[in-house]
Amino acid sequence: MTSKIEFNCLPTAIGSMPQTDPKEACSLVAKYLPDLPAWPQLPKRSQLENMYAQFSEGFPGVALEGAKVYVERTTDFDSQMEQLYNAASEDNTDNYGTSAEYAAGLHAFLALKERHPSMVKGQITGPITWGLCVTDREQRGILYDDLLVEALAKFLRLKAMWQESFLSQISPNTIIFVDEPYLTSLGTAFTAVPNEQVTTLLEVVFSGIKGLNGVHCCGSTDWSLLLKSSTDILSFDAYNYADSLICYPAEVKAFLERGGSIAWGIIPNTEEASAEESVASLYDRLGEAMAPFTRDGITFKQLVAQGLLTPSCTLASMSNEAAVRSLELLAELSARIR
Repeated sequence: MTSKIEFNCLPTAIGSMPQTDPKEACSLVAKYLPDLPAWPQLPKRSQLENMYAQFSEGFPGVALEGAKVYVERTTDFDSQMEQLYNAASEDNTDNYGTSAEYAAGLHAFLALKERHPSMVKGQITGPITWGLCVTDREQRGILYDDLLVEALAKFLRLKAMWQESFLSQISPNTIIFVDEPYLTSLGTAFTAVPNEQVTTLLEVVFSGIKGLNGVHCCGSTDWSLLLKSSTDILSFDAYNYADSLICYPAEVKAFLERGGSIAWGIIPNTEEASAEESVASLYDRLGEAMAPFTRDGITFKQLVAQGLLTPSCTLASMSNEAAVRSLELLAELSARIR
């Protein structure tokens, strides 16, 4: 991070949407998020678009069975691994793109280049989450395999590099979010991952991103790990878990002082909560989420200037109509704040 970026609470999205038509989804993104559009992931369109399968294309020995992703040591596994390591050493992304079959919304997103947005956002599944959900045949996460964990970090780095280059066709200014929902399980009996490994793996992926990078976690986690990393943007569920970030006032202040931004996931992603909220109620809720940090010498002006607004997490679990309402709330709340 070299300089402070002032987003002034522009709206953007986490990624997933409930539509199955990529053109329809991109049209909604363009309508409600014109300044910082995010390409839509469409898991209801195909199982290939769930966040684990979507970025599996090209990984050595990968096999898909429905929504599950496995790694098998096939006869050509060693040669595929050699190819991956060579590509990583040369920053060669040619064989590590994401095709339209796996991400129809990403490829339909290219149509937005005619609108000339000032910045665009992409996203990729992070190494902790991907490494826990992609398994061997014994259903053991490849994060626990010393050979595969190093390979997966290099692989996702290449995926992020390719996506950033792809998105630069729309705008030279890009943000790539690394989505890490499984960081909520750190420190539990279910996830035996040392903090040092979390940081190391994330930094490998960040190192491939030339523009801005962000990390998203939609629950409570050890935010100090992320605030002290090299990430430019911390994205969190401020609707349900605002209190979790309040526990790290010094780290938040230091993060903002070095130019970091916070993406406040203040728009609910359940139909019940969305129906109950209004722009006015969410404005108050966001103010309440920000207020505790002002006691530590951070002004509301700074929080707004170095802030983004997003849904709390994916919109894919909602109906099409409810998702549109969430985007409307998001756009209107951002306009009111700005």
